[in-house]
Amino acid sequence: MPVNKKLLVTLGLLSIIVFGAMTTTKPQDEGFKNLKVLPKNISGENLHKVMEDWSHSLGVHCNFCHARNEETKKMDWTSDAKPEKEMARDMFKMMNKINQKYFHAKKDSLGMIMQSGVNCNTCHRGTAHPEVMVPDGKGPGGPGMGPGPGGQPGPPPGGPAPGAPAPTKP
Repeated sequence: MPVNKKLLVTLGLLSIIVFGAMTTTKPQDEGFKNLKVLPKNISGENLHKVMEDWSHSLGVHCNFCHARNEETKKMDWTSDAKPEKEMARDMFKMMNKINQKYFHAKKDSLGMIMQSGVNCNTCHRGTAHPEVMVPDGKGPGGPGMGPGPGGQPGPPPGGPAPGAPAPTKP
C-alpha cells in the first residue's frame, strides 16, 4: 500500500496547527490597573466613554491628568504622578455623594451612577479651572459686606471709607 507523501505532509502540518491552536491560551485580561474610583470590571468602551465625558466637560486632553512615560514616549495611564488625577478622583467621589444624597441616584450593575443631577460639566462648563463667581456685594470683602481694616465695616458702595476725610472739590 503506497503512502501518498503529499497527503502525509499535509495531515502532519494540519495536526501541528490544530494542536498548537488548542494548547495556546490567550493571556487572561487582568483588567485595567490603578482604578480607584471607577469599577474594576469596567469595560474598555465604558472607560473610554467616562474619560471622554470628563475630557469634554473640562476642555482638556488626556495629558491634563495622565503623565507621559519619557522612556517609551507613550502615556502612562497607571501613573499617579500628576496631582490632577487625584483631584479628578476626589471630584468624582464628591459628585457621586451629591447625586446620591440630594438626587437619590441609583447605581448600575457596575457600580456607576445611572442618573445624576450634577456632573463635571455642571460646574466646569468646558474649562479646566472654573472661575469662582460671587455675586456683587455678597460675600467676604464685597462692598459693604464683612469687616474692613481693623474689624470695621467695609466702605459703602461708591462712598469713602468710614472716618476718611470727605473729598475736596478742586
